[in-house]
Amino acid sequence: MPWILLTVAGLLEIVWATAMKYSQGFSKPLPTVVMVVGMVASFWLLAVAMRQLPLGTAYMVWTGIGAIGSFLVGVIFLSEPATGLRLGAASMIVLGIVTMKIAS
Repeated sequence: MPWILLTVAGLLEIVWATAMKYSQGFSKPLPTVVMVVGMVASFWLLAVAMRQLPLGTAYMVWTGIGAIGSFLVGVIFLSEPATGLRLGAASMIVLGIVTMKIAS
């Protein structure tokens, strides 16, 4: 169960980071509200998952899911570049997440 909560927390990190982008510096109310609600929910689920998971593992996986997911949102929906170097960096993050999960 803590891994499911952690995964959902990571997915919500993608939501709030994307909403932050669309809020245009908090000037648009709806994306700003989505960001705040997503952020609170993400942090809360992370905290609940940390009751049973080690701090380092939980935090790394949470930030990794958010980083990779936000990277993919940027590439797929915002036309950000998917250069070889950026894809290589993203691959290393995924490898780190997988390795941390195996080590736990």
